[in-house]
Amino acid sequence: MSKPVLGLILGTVLGIFDGLTALLEPDIATSPEVGSAMTGILLGSSVKGLLAGLIIGFFARKVTSLKSGLIFGALVGLALATLVAAMPDPSGKHYWLQIMIPGTIVGLILGYATQKYGRPAAAH
Repeated sequence: MSKPVLGLILGTVLGIFDGLTALLEPDIATSPEVGSAMTGILLGSSVKGLLAGLIIGFFARKVTSLKSGLIFGALVGLALATLVAAMPDPSGKHYWLQIMIPGTIVGLILGYATQKYGRPAAAH
């Protein structure tokens, strides 16, 4: 499987798990609208993971270095998670660490997986 496609698929799946970490936040888990909140969180996290996986996969196709892939993956995951964390919930509260830590971990995993298991680009 090519590195961008691997990143895209794995990023989407990991994005779902990233979104599920929102259930660890008591404000969200005990909210009466937890169902609608989780739907939005899971959709947003999936799209964020998909985008991160695609970006990291294309990077892995150009640069063949596990160390560079890990650093780039963590930075992409952190950057995308920071953009999401900058959006407050309806009450105005921000969840900086609760969003940025799992996002960075997803980026690290994507950087590792695309470098280690993705098929390199064909030589021309």
